[in-house]
Amino acid sequence: MPPIKHAKLSASSAHRWLECPPSVAATENIPDSTTVYAEEGTAAHEVAESKVRWYLGEKNIPTPNTGKFDADEIDKYTDIYLEYVTDKVETIKRSCPDALVLVEQRLDFSNYVHDGFGTGDLVIIADDVLQIIDLKYGKGVAVAADNNPQMMLYALGAINLFGHLYDIKTVRLAIVQPRLDNISEWELSLDELFEWAETVLKPRARLAAAGEGEFRAGEHCRFCKIKATCRKRAEHMLEAAKYDYASPAELTEAEIAEVLSIASELSKWADDVFAYAQAKAVNDGVSWDGFKLVEGRSVRKYTDENKIADICREQGYSISQIYKTSLIGITDMEKLLGKKKFRELLSDYVVKPKGKLTLVPLSDKREEVLPNLPF
Repeated sequence: MPPIKHAKLSASSAHRWLECPPSVAATENIPDSTTVYAEEGTAAHEVAESKVRWYLGEKNIPTPNTGKFDADEIDKYTDIYLEYVTDKVETIKRSCPDALVLVEQRLDFSNYVHDGFGTGDLVIIADDVLQIIDLKYGKGVAVAADNNPQMMLYALGAINLFGHLYDIKTVRLAIVQPRLDNISEWELSLDELFEWAETVLKPRARLAAAGEGEFRAGEHCRFCKIKATCRKRAEHMLEAAKYDYASPAELTEAEIAEVLSIASELSKWADDVFAYAQAKAVNDGVSWDGFKLVEGRSVRKYTDENKIADICREQGYSISQIYKTSLIGITDMEKLLGKKKFRELLSDYVVKPKGKLTLVPLSDKREEVLPNLPF
């Protein structure tokens, strides 16, 4: 199977490269990484796709595999997406029986964005209306369809494919985010879409493709590969943290409101920088002035629950005493047996693994440890 090609200026990252064009060149040599959330989203999309294809009457649809993720939860939330899709399709087909409905359609918008393409979850064309529907499985941040560049790029790609066959005048965009109970819809005319493409999209896409333009920090930094080390973001955050607090000794309500307005973004930025520094220390042996690596906190674990249960039964303890839904925890077992008896009988079957390496200030009382590097 050939490797999946990824667009340099992808629709999914359009919000970032439209706001910060040089971020594309700054991150292009950094390997892509995945997260458990992205993998879960992929699994959910595969389930949703199979359900929509089944509803449309397609045959021999492969059974999707949810892998390590909660199949019941994915089934529940993709049903909400399916319900929205079926309602839209049924409504449209009542007035336009021959409406075109396409699932997971590749959409090319390279006439606006160099080598630009993406995949639309659902594309519907009926008479003079183009409808794009997108499933968002994430539950971190609600996503709006209004002026959503990813959705607008999909619309341009669909018009490239079918604009010569249909007299499209209206574009409707919808995002279904079932885990946040969020359904966002937005409508614009074809003329408005083309105006955005010519005045906003094209010039910024040219800058992004050429590695030009000005760095700009903002909400779009959230998924940038250099969000922890970007100088512009650091300047933006540190500038936001500067506040000229005057007398009296206590903050006013207005000043507290000002702090609240920036606290969340400052916290996210600080977390990103810390996670980067800790990973560099653990994985690459980088030493940061004023900090050290120590073993994080850890908890004791049983090495052999069956052996523990056998020993306790031999000592006269009943199953109801040593089990809840599973073997009772180590702290409860220690209370049941008493510390001395616990040590005598069970110490060989309890371990306390090393804690995960954690970056802390030098003032921390824990002993410094060195990372095990692969070289």
